Amino acid sequence: MKLNTQQRLLNEHEVADSCSINVLTLRKWRSQKRGPEFVKIGALVRYRPEDVDAWIAAQRSTAAEPPEVAR
Repeated sequence: MKLNTQQRLLNEHEVADSCSINVLTLRKWRSQKRGPEFVKIGALVRYRPEDVDAWIAAQRSTAAEPPEVAR
C-alpha cells in the first residue's frame, strides 16, 4: 500500500462536526467499533477523509416497505 504523507487527517472534532454529532457519541461508537475507521498516532486519534466518506456511504438505508394489510 502506498502511503500519501501529504494527506490531511481529521481530528474527532472535525468528524463529529461534519456528521452533526457530539464528540462523545463518536468516542462511544469508536469504543463499540461502530464508527468510521481511525488511525492512532501515539495517543492521538485521527480519521482519513476517505474512511469517513466510506462509513457515511455504508450508513445508507432504504425506506422500509409498508407492511401488507391483511384482507
